[in-house]
Amino acid sequence: MKNDLSTAGTRGRCPDAIVRYGFEPCSGGTRNVSFQSFQVSKPISKASCRISLVRLMFVVSLCCLIDFMALADIDAPLSIVAAHCHECHGDEKVKGDVNLVDMESEADFLGDPNLLEDMLTVLREGEMPPEKARSLSDLKRAKLISYLEPLLQQSLASMPFQPTPIRRLNRFQYNNAVKDLLGLKRDVFSMPERMMRRRSNFFDPETGTMPDEVKVQNRPLGKDHDGERPEGFKEVAAFPQDRRAEHGFDNRADHLTLSPLLMEQFLQLSQSIVDSKDLNPDECGIWESFFELPADRDPVEVVRERMKPFMRLAFRRPVERENLDRFVAFAAKNIKEGVGFTETMKTLVGATIASPDFLYLYHIESRAEGAQTGLVRQRMDDFELASRLSFFFWVSIPDDELLVLAELGSLSDPDVLNAQIDRMLKNLRSSRFCDVFPGQWLQLDRLISSIPDPKTYPDFYYEGYRASMHMMMEPLLLFETIYLEDRSIIELLDPSFTWRSEVLRAGREGRSPKGFELQTIVYHRVPVTDQRWGGVITNPAVLTMTSTPNRSLPITRGAWVNGVIFNDPPPPPPADVPPLPEGDEDKLSQLTIRERFAEHRKREDCAECHRQIDPLGFALENFGPVGEWREQYPNGREVDVSGHLFNQPDFATVPEFKQSILQERRRFIRGFTAHLFAFALGRDLGPADSPALDDIADRAMAGEDSLRTILKRIAMSEPFHHKNTRSQFFSEANHEN
Repeated sequence: MKNDLSTAGTRGRCPDAIVRYGFEPCSGGTRNVSFQSFQVSKPISKASCRISLVRLMFVVSLCCLIDFMALADIDAPLSIVAAHCHECHGDEKVKGDVNLVDMESEADFLGDPNLLEDMLTVLREGEMPPEKARSLSDLKRAKLISYLEPLLQQSLASMPFQPTPIRRLNRFQYNNAVKDLLGLKRDVFSMPERMMRRRSNFFDPETGTMPDEVKVQNRPLGKDHDGERPEGFKEVAAFPQDRRAEHGFDNRADHLTLSPLLMEQFLQLSQSIVDSKDLNPDECGIWESFFELPADRDPVEVVRERMKPFMRLAFRRPVERENLDRFVAFAAKNIKEGVGFTETMKTLVGATIASPDFLYLYHIESRAEGAQTGLVRQRMDDFELASRLSFFFWVSIPDDELLVLAELGSLSDPDVLNAQIDRMLKNLRSSRFCDVFPGQWLQLDRLISSIPDPKTYPDFYYEGYRASMHMMMEPLLLFETIYLEDRSIIELLDPSFTWRSEVLRAGREGRSPKGFELQTIVYHRVPVTDQRWGGVITNPAVLTMTSTPNRSLPITRGAWVNGVIFNDPPPPPPADVPPLPEGDEDKLSQLTIRERFAEHRKREDCAECHRQIDPLGFALENFGPVGEWREQYPNGREVDVSGHLFNQPDFATVPEFKQSILQERRRFIRGFTAHLFAFALGRDLGPADSPALDDIADRAMAGEDSLRTILKRIAMSEPFHHKNTRSQFFSEANHEN
């Protein structure tokens, strides 16, 4: 029986499949067949013919689909990249120095984890492709992300961490180390780095509580002399204050170099400390046990007994016998020449704190046989771990308990480490972490140079002092409360309470303060009942330091939020960005700030960054140059704070803006954790740190988001436990200790 069927000119490519379904082609059984006609191999019924026909049509369609996909898989990841990214990143122009045309295979992507991380970030956040480019469907975006994610994980699995150069102690670390080493009852020199001085002894992490009233003093902006104990030893020659990195901290290794001039200052400093009259039995906790000679004892023998543990504590590891012998020989010579025991011990202390082993933090490279060359991952030894822990939590040298555990080789044991971290976080020395991290994270040093117009804001000034001395304490007290009570870090953005002095209360209520405390300031813990206020973003310190004397700076505020809150600082503006347009002053005076900045957003090379920072800054325009609330600009125009963030719905008010920020809580948690990591490690972060950041952020999203919990997670993470060395290229003087 013959049957002719038309297939609209479709040519078959799968005759084997057709034969399997009970058909044979005609024309002598040839395989090169056009399905214009065919012969059934045996007689069949009409019903069977219909079934066979359906089967034939299915097979032909399947073959055509397979054929089409083989010829052009337009949804393959590299095809998606070519279709949506090459126009800006590789064909005729290479924006952001990213050339994706060169990425032709998985191997190319695996070799560039920085690019993988950047691509995943902009894809997840919907930043790319840009608005004017060809849109990317949700399906293709998800497909591209699912393709890149495992490549990034594979690339980072054994990738080395960023190397940390050898670095000296900064001023704050040096002061604390000398203070702990000698058991001093006060600082060695004046410490403006410590923005807040506690005057009511409320810091006690063991209790887990913060009192409702505290007394503090603003060190950089308040009155220096308060009639209490003077700050620092007399006649001590301190070296200059270290400046924080632009988007980091003042413990960044690549900023802490040691010039010959600074080395000379360190030598003078060490000598001036031991020569100071303030180094005496009343001020020095180890005076009797270290500087005084017991009766009927050989002084040289006593020197050896005392210098061995002293140098171990100062150098953060057991002292080499040869080094100890040199110190003892010097002491023996001095004593033989008639120099007193106490003076000899002072000289030895001066030599110890001027030693590179005391002044420098550095890694010792493990020289394992057959070790690979280049940048490699190496775990720290327990002494290095002890130092990293102590300089993170205490900003100082490790105590004896940490060093004993390091000597036993048990400090890195997870159970032992867990217990030690808890002990350190509850220790009073952890106040030093609160002394430096929050102020530098929030960049509050910028507030020192903020000088609002006295004519416009007369209540900001009192007898030459500024209300900013009160403002600065509010976010610092908030951070300290969250640390002491181990609260969620989300309360940094949206707390149920805040801290107010009389000056801050008056500012909120729009009245003149009843008094202006210049020295010790009393703060009360008060509930936040209006979401416009509270948290680090909408506090007057940040709002004032991101303003000029007469007007707010929305771009500066937006850049601050992006860099500090999300740890994503915008790049510097192009060199040829023009100033705000000049023209008829009367016309310009009638514009809002948003309207005046519109020109910058029109420039293609400016638009990308302004899309990110403008909504963050203009959302805060209800706050004037000193953080005061306003509904209108001085020209009578209504303030417009509307906008949208990332992939969130539009907002029209400050509370709605804060809700949009809270919807991005994972972004904040990850960014804040990255700030903590940078402080802990003394370096910039790299792609190899990302798995640890993501793990901590995931845990925090699941509920493990208290401040001390996140600090512990950092101290138990892979980046924290690895030193970063360049085998063969890094000198052996490379040991964090």
